Amino acid sequence: MSPVLKTVQTTLSLNKLSSSNYPRKEKKLLQHGSCSFPINNVQLSFRGGFEVVSNVNRSHKEKTCLYDEGELEALPHVQTLREFPREELVAKVVMVRFDSTILLGEKLDLSSQSASKALYTIKYLHECGAKVILMSEWSRKINPKLLDAQAVADILSSVLQLNVIALRCISCKSPLRREDLQKADIFLLENLSEYKEEVANCSKFAELLSSEVDILVNDSFCQSHKVLASTVGVARFCYASMAGFSFEENLHQLKKIAKTKKKPYLAVIGGGNLKRNAAALQFLASRCDALVFVGQMSFQIMRALGHSIPTNLVERDAHKAALDIVQFAHDKNVLMSYPKDFWCTNQHLPTELEVFPAHGVSASWLPVDLGPRSLEEIYSLVTNSKKIIWIGPVKFSSSKPCTVGTSKLAQMLCKQSQCECEITIVGSTACKVIKNESNSLSSFNVLENASVVWEFLKEQKLPGVMSLDRAYPFEIDWSVAYHDASQPLVVDIGSGNGLFIMGMAQNRKDLNFLGLEINGKLVRRCLDSVHQSGIRNAYFIGSNATTTFRSIVSSYPG
Repeated sequence: MSPVLKTVQTTLSLNKLSSSNYPRKEKKLLQHGSCSFPINNVQLSFRGGFEVVSNVNRSHKEKTCLYDEGELEALPHVQTLREFPREELVAKVVMVRFDSTILLGEKLDLSSQSASKALYTIKYLHECGAKVILMSEWSRKINPKLLDAQAVADILSSVLQLNVIALRCISCKSPLRREDLQKADIFLLENLSEYKEEVANCSKFAELLSSEVDILVNDSFCQSHKVLASTVGVARFCYASMAGFSFEENLHQLKKIAKTKKKPYLAVIGGGNLKRNAAALQFLASRCDALVFVGQMSFQIMRALGHSIPTNLVERDAHKAALDIVQFAHDKNVLMSYPKDFWCTNQHLPTELEVFPAHGVSASWLPVDLGPRSLEEIYSLVTNSKKIIWIGPVKFSSSKPCTVGTSKLAQMLCKQSQCECEITIVGSTACKVIKNESNSLSSFNVLENASVVWEFLKEQKLPGVMSLDRAYPFEIDWSVAYHDASQPLVVDIGSGNGLFIMGMAQNRKDLNFLGLEINGKLVRRCLDSVHQSGIRNAYFIGSNATTTFRSIVSSYPG
């Protein structure tokens, strides 16, 4: 057996991992919300197909951390810049896909959390000694001063208080050269919106963008529902792809929506396109205790419940979807609320306003805002809730809406946020209204891009998230797994029944052996065998090694 041992030791022993392939992490994975389980032979099973098995002594505690319903398939635990070791960033070329709507807006609010985190991503990389290449798309619609790349570079230089140099390599179709990066520490590529290859996720374009780049940091969460060359494509050409601080925060807020620990959970739903968002409404109905419709979708719900509504308010081909949602909510015992009255405007005399009951809107009148009875009912539901999500604008027609109902809804939520109620605000319109009423968004969970949230609620995988590297979502206490965690580690990927690991561990006490196996039952049996035999240099983890190998092994201290 000695030749086999020699070969294994030569090929698999991981005394020191190469910094260019398997960066070692300094921090424990997912530090927030961890729980301790100081018991023997613990098997933890979660919905979503993720199973973790641990076998530890009573004197030890293994901390695990996961969300209430387990890891959502659409939102896997990804590698983040926060968890990536600082020393692995030194002298690396890091490309940052930043959000232009945050950093290049005409009125940049440096006190906002989104802006501070977006800026911190860039400054953090610079402080770590990395060469930073910035890229994004921009338009003069968000800021008239965005004339060209040089103007944008000047704006970023002013905001960051660092020198940003504009590069011309995309238009010239010439790959970036190492010598070009000696001129400064932070660079800006040309406007991505000018290139159709960006939205086509052209492989050659992505390769051009990523020339000389080691690491991709995606900090543009608002684009995560799209397949772009600058996010999905570039990730294929970088040895590491991770979420920046702003992206990570938005991802954390998004995951909170699916949590159901706090009850009652209320969803305030505005906007239209019920047919397109039917899957999202069913997702909300499966988690919330009440759905309150405050937009155009409310008419389709009213129609599904048997109420007559004006034909000009009927959404084409949405009736069946509305019936299915009503039935689904009924089966789940979820309350469905719709406006009981409206402020309406006369189509012939637009300045004339009058309140009509929901079932009695005259033909020549058009609903434009929530009526007093509707607001009273919403207030009653809001004040009795411990968790609320508001998504979609309070808008009932294509005409310019009144804002009284929107403002009063925002006031209710601001007041309720002071009563230990967790409130998530989705969409730029809702965020602006809340900020006008409270002067701050610090009391709320905020997601300004509603399109990303709707896609998540439909349980669609977000390409910008899926393209990032995976990270193992548990803290591994190597000192518990092994008697001496400083010994070289041998990893068996697809360890099966564990006989190879067990035999090797008994013959080579100077090495630690780790088995990675996707079959949870086999892992459980192997851990039982390790525990019963008293072997202290063998351990098994249940995981898909093709996605989590790097994050598992890179945290090993030996």
